[in-house]
Amino acid sequence: MFRKLLATSASWAPIPLRLVMAAVFIAHGAQKVLGSWGGPGFKAFIAGQTPFPFMRPAWLWLGVAALAELVGAILLLLGFLTRVAAFLLACTMLTAVVGVHWGKFFANQGGYEYALALFAISLSLLISGGGALSIDGALAGQGGRRKFAK
Repeated sequence: MFRKLLATSASWAPIPLRLVMAAVFIAHGAQKVLGSWGGPGFKAFIAGQTPFPFMRPAWLWLGVAALAELVGAILLLLGFLTRVAAFLLACTMLTAVVGVHWGKFFANQGGYEYALALFAISLSLLISGGGALSIDGALAGQGGRRKFAK
């Protein structure tokens, strides 16, 4: 099972996706967890409200979301457990699209277009894995890499 999580193609395509996602989510995660770049910090962030009533206790769900952003971003940067990180970020972005931004499309109006783009990138990485130059690929070795038809 662990080997399947690490399996990836030798493609270079996931690298820019991983790096851009990592940069975006390190910044946003650091705002929520560490209070960097004018962010609220962990204690203030988990005191907020969740977008859905079933998400109780709110502090737990918000804490998981904040940590998923920061830890997931670091994992993407390294290309380690890429699929796990992409899954966590996809869940966070799907919640943002449906629970927070739904009703408007454009991001400058508080809409979901930006969160939807990040969700799509997360899904792409969930499918492809870390690609070339990832710890996943190095740990899986050549036998752990997917073989694609030419």
